[in-house]
Amino acid sequence: MYVPFEQLPAYSRVWVYQLDRPLTPEEEARMNQLLQDFVTEWSSHGRDLQASFTIKEHHFLFLATNEEVASASGCSIDKSVAFMRQLEQEFNVQLFDRTKLAFRQQDEVRTIPLTEVKARVAAGTLAPETLYFDTLVQTVGAMQEQWPKPAKDTWLARYF
Repeated sequence: MYVPFEQLPAYSRVWVYQLDRPLTPEEEARMNQLLQDFVTEWSSHGRDLQASFTIKEHHFLFLATNEEVASASGCSIDKSVAFMRQLEQEFNVQLFDRTKLAFRQQDEVRTIPLTEVKARVAAGTLAPETLYFDTLVQTVGAMQEQWPKPAKDTWLARYF
């Protein structure tokens, strides 16, 4: 059962998918409709999930469930992964590439390969205060309050 993202409790579980390119406004509108259809029908062992989604910065897709209503099971998570794979095909994007990290630089989302982080820090183009879009965020509340956050306050702190 669909619930507007803003109405999900802060403890709701969230999955973050980073797109390898920004969506156009038309693509985003189409993807929103497909996501709406998916979360409306999404269930776990015959129980409707209280679920939602949002797209942020034209680069990030958040899928969330209120686990107090019904927990997402292995099968329902598999359904969501299969659906994300369909979105990848339809929109010619990658949603599962964890080798690129996203930062806000000069008021836009920029991605860099994980292998370049150390060199970017050494060159000064990646600073401790650079805002990092952490795809490991686990709850709606954490996403709303701490996303993006300074790189020094994430697992990337070891590079500074």
